[in-house]
Amino acid sequence: MKAASGHFHRGRTAALLTQHGKERVIAPVFREMLGCRVELVSGYDTDLLGTFTREIPRAGSQLEAARCKARQGMALAGLPLGIASEGAFGPDPVLGMCPWNVEMLVWVDAVHGLEVVGRAQGKATFAHAQVGDWAAAERFARQWLFPGHLLVVRPDGAEDPRIRKGIGSWSELEAAFAHALESSSTGLVSLETDVRAHANPTRQEIIRLAAEDLASRLLSPCPACEAPGFSIVEHVPGLPCGHCGAPTEETRADVLGCVRCTNRLVRERTGRPAADPAHCGYCNP
Repeated sequence: MKAASGHFHRGRTAALLTQHGKERVIAPVFREMLGCRVELVSGYDTDLLGTFTREIPRAGSQLEAARCKARQGMALAGLPLGIASEGAFGPDPVLGMCPWNVEMLVWVDAVHGLEVVGRAQGKATFAHAQVGDWAAAERFARQWLFPGHLLVVRPDGAEDPRIRKGIGSWSELEAAFAHALESSSTGLVSLETDVRAHANPTRQEIIRLAAEDLASRLLSPCPACEAPGFSIVEHVPGLPCGHCGAPTEETRADVLGCVRCTNRLVRERTGRPAADPAHCGYCNP
């Protein structure tokens, strides 16, 4: 990938507030695609905005948390440009059967009054279990890609405040498990994957894809006002059924919109001329 010459943000520096190593996957994307430097910012505990291990619940939405991080990083660095990311985990949106990760990156430009958001999602290395012996703990760890992906251990239930995070070796896991089992009043130990960015390579990859999505959006100027971030804001259903021709809920077109002005553009999709009859309310009610 080559940096876009003459791009809106080329040569500028963006603050990135993180304490979990996100700069390792975000900074190269912005350097290569935009010619933009990402400056790592510290001095603020981002866990105060919420933890995946639930000691501190996240206040507000995923976007609000990312926006807060971006502006906090900008203030600490004294920069008018900031990037921040926020992740969310849950079941996959189709069948609800596998763990899923949604990552959101926000770009805040105080000089031009712009906010652009990039997203990516995919299957996650994210799981919890209650186990009562070392053999079960070892099986869980191997299933969820330990030690490449770190683990969290605590006695009793998944909300027990006696927590140990960032476990990354077999000897460390065995010692933490033995201590938690000894402390447990139920004879069970709670295990879970550590999904902080530096502890979870699967999540790192989704963050990288979200950074690429954000950079691509920033490379798309509005035809009307030339602000970056002209991208898809809505999907239009109505793709005709391939059997009867009736409109379906499948996407027929995309609406592209500007983050600064009111310009909108409807772009018909050309890849699929018709929808599968399985998605038709008439052919498959």
